[in-house]
Amino acid sequence: MTEYTASEMMIAASARELAGARVVFVGIGLPNIACNLAQRTVAPDLELVYEAGVYGARPSRLPLSIGDPCLVAGATSVVSMPQLFQYYLQGGLIDVGFLGAAQIDRYGNLNTTVIGPYQKPKVRLPGSGGACEIALLARKVLIIARLNRRTFVDQLDFLTSPGHLTGGESRARLGDYGQGPTAVITDMGIFRFDEKTREMVLTSLHPGCKVEAVQERVSWPVWVAPDLAETEPPSPAELGIMRQELDPAGRYRQ
Repeated sequence: MTEYTASEMMIAASARELAGARVVFVGIGLPNIACNLAQRTVAPDLELVYEAGVYGARPSRLPLSIGDPCLVAGATSVVSMPQLFQYYLQGGLIDVGFLGAAQIDRYGNLNTTVIGPYQKPKVRLPGSGGACEIALLARKVLIIARLNRRTFVDQLDFLTSPGHLTGGESRARLGDYGQGPTAVITDMGIFRFDEKTREMVLTSLHPGCKVEAVQERVSWPVWVAPDLAETEPPSPAELGIMRQELDPAGRYRQ
């Protein structure tokens, strides 16, 4: 298992970001497999929370959606969606929100609503769901996205979920909410956010990737950390879980 795909690298790196976390609100798609991998590796006591109303899910396989019945078996509780958002998310009980996006800008703001003008879009996307509330109210937010210019844009077509808004103290001026996005994990490297400007900074490159290749896939000048690190490759154990248990069909890994 020395060979791995860029997607497997991204998923493994994302799962490791959850080491030490206690409660995570899981988004659909790539966040789903990353959080389930974390529960089986670096965070065995991680409580998975799904928008459909499930708290403390321990699915025996990768859930197909937030409404997959496998989420209920072994869960700590199953409540209505309003109760989940009011008592858990708004109650300040979510350590990490893990989200994906169709578009993201340099400050970690997300678009999952439309591509193109809102009234006459080229593509109409699923919308916020619970993503806006998660982005605002989780103590911190992790974002996973494949690196390309269609996703990493200079300006969003629509602001669905706030990150650090226009940078600096602009998010803090909203009031007493969570600290916002702390990391963006891609298939080529990991970005974190500068404490002062709140702009993305490339802090780690995945093995074999180059800064120049990252810049080609980002629509603004990339800020590179002076102590740029190399991401640790996926371990045989991580690859085994992804390939044999979570995603044997390769829907997310390829």
